[in-house]
Amino acid sequence: MNIETGISTTVKAAIKQLYGQDVPDKMVQLQKTRSEFEGNLTLVVFPFLKMSRKKPEDTAREIGEYLVANTSSVAGFNVVKGFLNLNIASSAWVELLNSIHADPHYGERAATDDSPLVMIEYSSPNTNKPLHLGHVRNNLLGWSLAQIMAANGNKVVKTNIVNDRGIHICKSMLAWQKWGNGETPETSGKKGDHLIGDYYVAFDKHYREQVAALADELVAEGISREEAEKRAKEEAPLIQEAHEMLVKWEQGDPEVRALWEKMNSWVYAGFDETYRALGVSFDKIYYESETYLEGKAKVEEGLEKGLFFRKEDNSVWADLTSDGLDQKLLLRSDGTSVYMTQDIGTADMRFRDYPIDKMIYVVGNEQNYHFQVLSILLDRLGFKWGKELVHFSYGMVELPNGKMKSREGTVVDADDLIATMIADATRLSEDKVNKLQDISEEEKAEIARIVGMGALKYFILKVDARKNMLFNPEESIDFNGNTGPFIQYTHARIRSILRKAEEKGITLPDTLSADMPVNAKETDLIQLLSEYASAVEQAGKDYSPSGIANYCYELTKQFNQFYHDFSILGADSEKERQVRLVLAANVAKTLKNGMRLLGIDVPERM
Repeated sequence: MNIETGISTTVKAAIKQLYGQDVPDKMVQLQKTRSEFEGNLTLVVFPFLKMSRKKPEDTAREIGEYLVANTSSVAGFNVVKGFLNLNIASSAWVELLNSIHADPHYGERAATDDSPLVMIEYSSPNTNKPLHLGHVRNNLLGWSLAQIMAANGNKVVKTNIVNDRGIHICKSMLAWQKWGNGETPETSGKKGDHLIGDYYVAFDKHYREQVAALADELVAEGISREEAEKRAKEEAPLIQEAHEMLVKWEQGDPEVRALWEKMNSWVYAGFDETYRALGVSFDKIYYESETYLEGKAKVEEGLEKGLFFRKEDNSVWADLTSDGLDQKLLLRSDGTSVYMTQDIGTADMRFRDYPIDKMIYVVGNEQNYHFQVLSILLDRLGFKWGKELVHFSYGMVELPNGKMKSREGTVVDADDLIATMIADATRLSEDKVNKLQDISEEEKAEIARIVGMGALKYFILKVDARKNMLFNPEESIDFNGNTGPFIQYTHARIRSILRKAEEKGITLPDTLSADMPVNAKETDLIQLLSEYASAVEQAGKDYSPSGIANYCYELTKQFNQFYHDFSILGADSEKERQVRLVLAANVAKTLKNGMRLLGIDVPERM
């Protein structure tokens, strides 16, 4: 039982004893005492005034006296109007530190057989281009959210839906057929996703040239420029060939399907390499080519049940006007599916595969309306989690102008970004790493990788996901301030202190005795360590990796201030040294656990 829980229980007993009333847990409001007042925890007494029928000061004093008399946790108190500020006894802080020290994953909960199953979808790439900066934010948010939900005692399944069919895929395939000359990732030395992305760009280049030439011909025939450009986009030979290829794909043409499978396999190998570099993975991958037919079948089923309606042109729609929305197309007049249909099909497959209790989609905020509609449709179709599906909606991420121009000139390639971050970390950490003795080149490279990726991940995850953000590589890799390297360096510093203690034969005690001395800065640190549990819980409720990032930063700042003010190995007494070693070890442990929830490694040395 933590300090707050024990005091809350005693406060309820005090109200019963003093005023003859039972009070619910939510009425007992304990909060951290503000820095300008003496005390550690503050009880708000205003909710109890109707029961006491006394002034706020008198009520607070009576409750304070009861707490001092009936719980060893409270050593004293002072009253400021309707606020009861409590001084927590040193022995209670030591007991709390012991409980934190005894649990390798203090503040986190493990799943049980009865835990709810949460499925989280993230990444959702297209197989016609490599992953870019937007995908980086998506993958990092999705992975971190999965760790946070697991730390809150949920079973978690991480899924990806790959958009592997459609006209955009056929554009890359057609371009490779026309201009590829049999090029492969092996012959070109390119990652497969980059190779296919290059052909998608090549298609667009040739297509625009065709459109411009055809539009000029139509204008010469007396057609207006606007109409000519519109017709040219539809009539250009390349786009018509791409549509013909799509039809053949839909019909299962063996040659087209074989080419599609070969080129997609190159892309998947490239994606996997990027995912490994990002440190993310999936428990189950779904493919749009397999789910779109499932979606069509589910829509037809809904049509038979009267949930949807068919228009005269044979298209199928959902009427959402009763929900304050409009009508939504589900099947085109030619029977082909739209994205909504595919999402319904994917949901149906997932629901058959797993007993899902909660579904979380990590998708950018430009799809807010889409998921509002999907939630209503899935609920109508009988999915128990449909109405409460979570759209984890996040904002755009951009780089400052002039930074890292991508090979396509329009988006920032994920692989380029990762390589640049690791190169910057190698350069910036050279002085620090070179001070370490007996360190191999391999270990130097691994530290640079950990620091570079930590800088990238932390900078993206510390921002409220709902907001648009500007990612600044230089600012992210600073060893001071609210950055990943600052937190990583603090962890490495603590691990260095603990190694030095071990070298001197100083062992870390399993348990501290209750009479150990703790000063105000130490109790502040213990209190902050204990708040990791509530930080994890709140991050799970809010779906907020930034909450964990901000907690880790606050803990890092507070430890560094403590370390500035007090020596650990050079403490005045053995008891003080033992307390500080245990305290430092648990700060390192908590930072490591918290950063793990963000998908960030922390090095043992830096």
